Amino acid sequence: MEIWIGRDGERHGPYKESDVREWLRSGKVSPDDLAWYEGLADWQPLSVLFRDAVPAASPPADNPYAAYILDAIVLYIPNNLVIMRSMGDGAAQETMKQAMMAAPGDPHVMLAAYGQYYATMGTAILLTAVLTWLYFAVCESSPWQATLGKLALGIRVTDLEGRRISFWRALGRYLAKFLSTIILCIGFMMAGWTRRKQALHDMLCSTLVLNGRASEFKPDATPTGKGNSFSA
Repeated sequence: MEIWIGRDGERHGPYKESDVREWLRSGKVSPDDLAWYEGLADWQPLSVLFRDAVPAASPPADNPYAAYILDAIVLYIPNNLVIMRSMGDGAAQETMKQAMMAAPGDPHVMLAAYGQYYATMGTAILLTAVLTWLYFAVCESSPWQATLGKLALGIRVTDLEGRRISFWRALGRYLAKFLSTIILCIGFMMAGWTRRKQALHDMLCSTLVLNGRASEFKPDATPTGKGNSFSA
């Protein structure tokens, strides 16, 4: 049986049924792609025509936030032991402590001491923030689809179709976490009651956190030979 596939308003094919089933299992074609073969009255989604070839969806991760503890440990070395310490964090903290001890309980002195600390360490704090942002964005948009913490727990970040996200979407996802944080962390708690266990930042960026490492869901190699490749 020869199958025609419709995508973006264009018709592709015909292809062998065995090839279409293989592409469906490997993710080369989407279950939502339309298909037609001789005898059908109308085009149908591949998921309807070949239900047995549609891969089972990964369940949402039960507790993705445990990975933050592991990631905090990973980031502690470059952020705290290298950047902050090498740029004078110890001396700045000691200066702040001495200023506050000179006038205990005085809110004006306390605010001035904190202001002096952040003015001294502002560049270092900015560097650690950028490094953390890049760590999450690079890792979650990489072939791993996960930070080291998520990788250790066997979970990954995907788009709504279970695919790898782009670097720019990963950057936006991390930035959106600040919105989840400033509303008393309710944005993070939303993962406990939303249907697909999405936090607010996941909903804003159309992402999911799923069980299973990305390496377990790599597409199979496409068979070689005439008529068994698909490109659209």
